[in-house]
This record gives sequence, structure tokens and C-alpha cells, in this order.
Amino acid sequence: MHITRTTRGAVLVSICALGLTACGGGTQSSETSASASSSEGTVSIEDNHGTQEVSTPPTSVVATDNRSFETLDSWGVTLTAAPKPLVPEGLGYREDEQVVDLGLHVEPDLEAVVAAEPDLIVNGQRFASYKGDFEKLVPDATIVELDPREGEPFDGELKRQTTALGSIFGKDSEAEQLNGALDEQIERVKASYDKGQKVMSVITSGGEIGYVAPSNGRTLGPLYDIFGFTPALEVPEGSDDHQGDDISVEAIAGSKPDVILVMDRDAAVAADEEGYQPAKEVIEKSEALQDVPAVKNGQVYYMPNDTYVNEGIQTYTEYFATIADGLEQAS
Repeated sequence: MHITRTTRGAVLVSICALGLTACGGGTQSSETSASASSSEGTVSIEDNHGTQEVSTPPTSVVATDNRSFETLDSWGVTLTAAPKPLVPEGLGYREDEQVVDLGLHVEPDLEAVVAAEPDLIVNGQRFASYKGDFEKLVPDATIVELDPREGEPFDGELKRQTTALGSIFGKDSEAEQLNGALDEQIERVKASYDKGQKVMSVITSGGEIGYVAPSNGRTLGPLYDIFGFTPALEVPEGSDDHQGDDISVEAIAGSKPDVILVMDRDAAVAADEEGYQPAKEVIEKSEALQDVPAVKNGQVYYMPNDTYVNEGIQTYTEYFATIADGLEQAS
């Protein structure tokens, strides 16, 4: 199953129907300012650089960490500036003319943040290297960075960010519900996965297939540690490259994976471009992969189309639900 933003609501409804606590935050109006429910004062947040004292409610929020966009949007948090090209389609920030556009991380308009006069910057991921610039441009703003830390359990890091944002914006119960939903789906996958099943993870881009290394590979690598997946293939010196590492389809076929996990990089950034090849087409129409157990048995699981720009807790929760559904049906 390949989740798009248009099917995301249906997935969440399905999760709620299972009796999970995933969707309590979704009852909040998107027009309701999260700061309205946050008492005045300060909260202490432990981020990647130590303790940050955040004034609450924040009056002007700039967000650059695209792992945070869906969470902030669902909580009705108003942003004054954001890198709009990195905002997933379907979120209000992308089209809101009141939100100042900082542009892409490769050549951002950092000075634009000055006009936003932020008292809080939720920074990270592609903009993490600009922390020093923000400190110089808006020295009075508190900068909070909650990127997943190396060596820490990835699922725990997703929950850490959600919990911290909940504390800042007075959404503690909503944060707890999001964290609970992730845990529920993790347990479903663990319960349905047979360690005898060999797993391969890949990224498709430009019609090519890139190998994602267990543990440290981009986006999908951490799943091996979360679920104890048995790798179908381990390539020495695997990287975290955004397009994956070079691998031949013959090498994939030769490893005979029972399960293939896929992120379609281009679906989020190049789906409208001429020549775009969806991941499903790249994988399932490859002649060399026709006899691979995962392809033959329908055990190829595609991440949501917007994953490349939306790697937050909701995306992983939905993807884990997709994997769990497939493994349960196959057992």
C-alpha cells in the first residue's frame, strides 16, 4: 500500500477504529491557536544543545524542521515563517500568504526571519546548519532543536520531539496520544514479524533503486533496530545518502528478500516532472525482481508519498500500520 496525503485521513480513522489513542488531537480546530491553551510563563526544554527556557505562549513562531510541520499544523499553531517548499502539500502553511517563505535550505532567505521577529524557532533537519546564522540574526529568539540524536533509539527520539513540542504549545495530552499511537503500531509490527523473514530497504529516485543500510541508512535504516528486522543484505560502509547507496537489481534479487521497504524520494519533490517513475513501477515492473519473494507475495511496503519532506511521527505511525496490516494478512 502506498499512502498519499489524500488517504492519510482514512488511515488515521482506521487506527482509531482499532481502539488506539492516536487521534485525540485531531478533534482540535486547525484555526484554534495552540498558544491559547498554553499558560503564560516559561517551560524548560531539553533539546540537543542543553536546557532551553521557552516563554509561553510563544507569540511568533518560526519552524524550519519539517519533521514538526504536521504536528504543529494539527495543533493549530500559527507560524510566522517557514521554508514553504519543504512543507508537505495539504498543510495550511504551504499556501498561507501570512507565512513568510524562507525558501529551500540550499539557498535560504535567512534574513527574512528578521521580519518575523520570532521569540521561538523550531529548527532542525535540513536547516540545522543555519543555527548560528539564526542566533546572529535574531539573538533574542529561543532556538529549539530536536533532531534525532545519533546512538539514541529512533522511535524514542520521535516521541521526545513530540513531547517537547507538546510542552511548549500546551498540547501535552495530544502529544501523549501521538506517542501512544506510534507505540501501538510498533507492537503490532513486532508481533506479526517473523525473524526468519529477510528484509531489504530501498529508496527510488530518477527511476533508479538505492540501497538503504540497516540502522544508519536514510529514513528506513532505523526500522531494523526498532523491529529487529533480519537484513537480506548488508553492504559494507552503507551511508545515509538521501538517494540511498548504489546497488544493482541483481544484488537485490540475489539476496531474496521476503519483505521490501520502499521510500519514493521523487514522489514528494518531482512527481509533476516529466519522466517521473513511481516507486511501485520501478520495483514491481523490474524484470530482474519478478521472482523475488517479496514481489511475488505482495510484501513490498511503500512509505507515504510525502515522506521525503515529512519524516515526522505521523508518517512513521502510518507506515508502521501499513507494514503491520500486510504482515498480519500474510501470516
